[in-house]
Amino acid sequence: MSKARFYSKIPNGIRCDLCARRCVLREKEFGFCRVRYMKDGELYTMVYGLIDGMAADPIEKKPLFHFAPGSRTFSISTSSCNFRCQFCLNYHSAHREKPVGEHLSPDDIVNLAEHYGCSGITYTYTEPTVFWEFACDTAELAHKKGMFNTIVTNGYMTKEAIDAIHPNLDAASINFKGSGNPDFYKNLMSVPKVTPIFESMKRLKENGVFIELTNLIIPEVGDFKEDTRKLARWVVENLGERTPFHIIAFAPTYKMTHLPRTPPSMLERHIRIAKEEGLVFVYSGNIAGHDYENTFCPNCGTIAVDRYSVFLKANHLDEDGKCPKCHADLNIAGVEWMVTGKSRIGWF
Repeated sequence: MSKARFYSKIPNGIRCDLCARRCVLREKEFGFCRVRYMKDGELYTMVYGLIDGMAADPIEKKPLFHFAPGSRTFSISTSSCNFRCQFCLNYHSAHREKPVGEHLSPDDIVNLAEHYGCSGITYTYTEPTVFWEFACDTAELAHKKGMFNTIVTNGYMTKEAIDAIHPNLDAASINFKGSGNPDFYKNLMSVPKVTPIFESMKRLKENGVFIELTNLIIPEVGDFKEDTRKLARWVVENLGERTPFHIIAFAPTYKMTHLPRTPPSMLERHIRIAKEEGLVFVYSGNIAGHDYENTFCPNCGTIAVDRYSVFLKANHLDEDGKCPKCHADLNIAGVEWMVTGKSRIGWF
């Protein structure tokens, strides 16, 4: 148990200022996330350095297709989350009643990343907002070592949280579900409102953090075509038309094993909608070998990055991260960590 950093003292309690719920806690109470606890008038985190999951991953798995293509990242997480998604892929960790894990320091994480040949660190798997103090400390150390830092997040965080990490944060993968439909978020995710996610994306963008988005489409309960249209339009207007946008297929899991997998035809309808609204780089996810896994130059049509699922097959980008034929700007960030040329499918 370590002292938390993001909170305000209020009469007879504490308000947590880390995620957009801003939970108000009384003595010996936990926040919604189950890992922030009030004791003796102070707020504590139960998961500082208590690592529940870690692995060396391709950056494409995050998914980040336009940031440091071909690089490897050391992914870490702790237990718990500030959402209660009934279709959570990482429910075994995100929905634990009590946190578990191995105690590691920021130095340990950076050393492990170096040991496994990773160019950076990604805070992911569950929701990094719940272990933000550890993420901030590790990110600062990683940057000093010349590594990148990325997050995979639901975006439900405060401006205080963003401002604390942004000097050391290079990219963010913002994960939407059900196209951001408010009722879907309330009923299947226990999230009271979606507006904080959009506020977070704006602030991340303003602070120079590279952004990609995912949108999980669930048959029968989350196939909201008009909401995908609204979301894509918002992205074009606020983040830019070249913001990478991933339409992700659902696989039955957790409390929603009774639903079918997302068929390719459903995914393709949402991809067409996103493109109709002006997004240039729209990708499919969770359907290996699908036509929308690769990056093509919108100017000349040349294949710039060839992928299979979340693995790089070949990176044809030039040394500046531009189209190999016409040298058009393809909105590629993290070029200093990019790996060009061919790569095997898999990492070990």
